[in-house]
Amino acid sequence: MFCKNCGKQIPDGAHVCPYCGVSQEISAPVKKKDDTNVLAIVGFILSFFVAIAGLVCSVIGLKKAPELGGNGHGLALAGLIISIVSIAFSFIAVIIYIALLGSFLAAL
Repeated sequence: MFCKNCGKQIPDGAHVCPYCGVSQEISAPVKKKDDTNVLAIVGFILSFFVAIAGLVCSVIGLKKAPELGGNGHGLALAGLIISIVSIAFSFIAVIIYIALLGSFLAAL
């Protein structure tokens, strides 16, 4: 085996190079802590209660997902879809309500 610092041949299994004194132990790579995509989680939860706020948070969370290694992509996408469906149903309900109110007032 060879020293990783000076390149001289050293005995196999040596922990320290006898020539330069540098440690030969290989340290395990430090894994970076994955950040949580908080906006994706918040957007998903808000999409059930406040659709517009859920839509905004989900879009921002979806845009941040690649920066965080894809973390939260699924939740952000689900929050986006749920918000859009909820807004569409609300819009249709308002149109039906206005149509029924108009027909009721016309009947008076």
